[in-house]
Amino acid sequence: MCYKFLTLSKRLLHNLSLPIYCMSQKVEKPVLSGQRIKTRKRDEKEKYDPNGFRDALVQGLERAGGDLEAAYKFLDAAGSKLDYRRYGEVIFDVLIAGGLLLPGGSVSMDGETPKTNTCIFNASEDMETMHNFEQVFVKLMRRYKYLEKMFEEEMKKVLVYIKGFEPLQRVKLARMTALWICNGCVPPSVLLVLVNEHLLKENVALEFVLEVFATVKNERGVASLVTALKKGQLEGRLLEFLPLNRRSEESLAAMFGARGLGEVVRLHRAQASQEARRELTRVLDEELNDERPVRDIIPDLRDMAQKNNIPDHEVVAIIWQCVMARGEWNKKEELLAEQAAKHLRQYTPLLAAFAHSAKAEIALLTKVQEYCYENMNFMRAFSKLVVMLYKSEVVSEEVILRWYRDPNSSKGKLMFLEQMKKFVEWLQSAEEESESGEEED
Repeated sequence: MCYKFLTLSKRLLHNLSLPIYCMSQKVEKPVLSGQRIKTRKRDEKEKYDPNGFRDALVQGLERAGGDLEAAYKFLDAAGSKLDYRRYGEVIFDVLIAGGLLLPGGSVSMDGETPKTNTCIFNASEDMETMHNFEQVFVKLMRRYKYLEKMFEEEMKKVLVYIKGFEPLQRVKLARMTALWICNGCVPPSVLLVLVNEHLLKENVALEFVLEVFATVKNERGVASLVTALKKGQLEGRLLEFLPLNRRSEESLAAMFGARGLGEVVRLHRAQASQEARRELTRVLDEELNDERPVRDIIPDLRDMAQKNNIPDHEVVAIIWQCVMARGEWNKKEELLAEQAAKHLRQYTPLLAAFAHSAKAEIALLTKVQEYCYENMNFMRAFSKLVVMLYKSEVVSEEVILRWYRDPNSSKGKLMFLEQMKKFVEWLQSAEEESESGEEED
């Protein structure tokens, strides 16, 4: 019994000391052994090889032998084998220039089959051929939708290279660009990449856009051309396509007129005029906010108007708009007329400075009429404002009578004619008295 107890005690002491012993020893990590797992082929990133992709594309296009229908069938089928998502830019390089485009516009001649004849640059420049190529691009991008965005970026690159292309190649590309703009493959704003110093020299950019615009007009008509210019916000930026030393309205009119694009010039001038009016409005608002004296504002507006060919009748309308926008009007209608007349009276010298002609005075009366009609609280203030402008010698008796006989605007016509009836009768009687006095003399 004593022997068994001693044996059990020894085992217990041994087990208690075992963890201490193990902790004092350095435990080595287990080593895994076995066969190395290979990376799946689809997980390996393939080397970027545009030359190899181009070679495959060129070989297929050459087998088509210049038949664009066969060429498209090849491109359609090749999309399941070739990586169009990765090499979309190469596809468009080949279809446009025949091979890989290098910076500057040359074609790379490295590789086994660097170039194909089935491309825009090697095609005839007649519009029938251009339309056939257009269909290849359109159908290809409909089949592979992700190519659409790539094509827009591709065109931004290609257009920067046009100085390196031959003159006839630039004509073909311009005609194709016109067709792509018409069918929506590229936005008209893509042409703005041509506003680049090295392209502006020697009229390279100008000649290109003139060919584009002329083609759009011939293919789709003036309305489509105007729509494209507005969509791309190009109508106000046409001067930017001219070389710096020839950047003038006269040169623009001459260049565009020579290509039968007079409508574009008129659109440009209209846009430029609108921008000038907006700028004049902005300047006037600033000067009124700064409370500059009217005598100092007049020459500033006069200079701007003359510089931008803004006629006085339009300047008067702008002044009215800015002046009335500054008013803080009483909500009580019976007090509003007097308040508005008092507010307007301090700006009558500014209005009078530009209301020198009957046309300008009629324009002012029409603005007053429309303002009072559109702001209902001013409906009863119309006659009071007109009388104040008459007494301040802004509008004349003759113009008021002319307006009364035939108002330019129908807004509130009957009500305002009724308001002006007594004052007009007084003017007419005064005029008759004046005429009778002259006869007696």
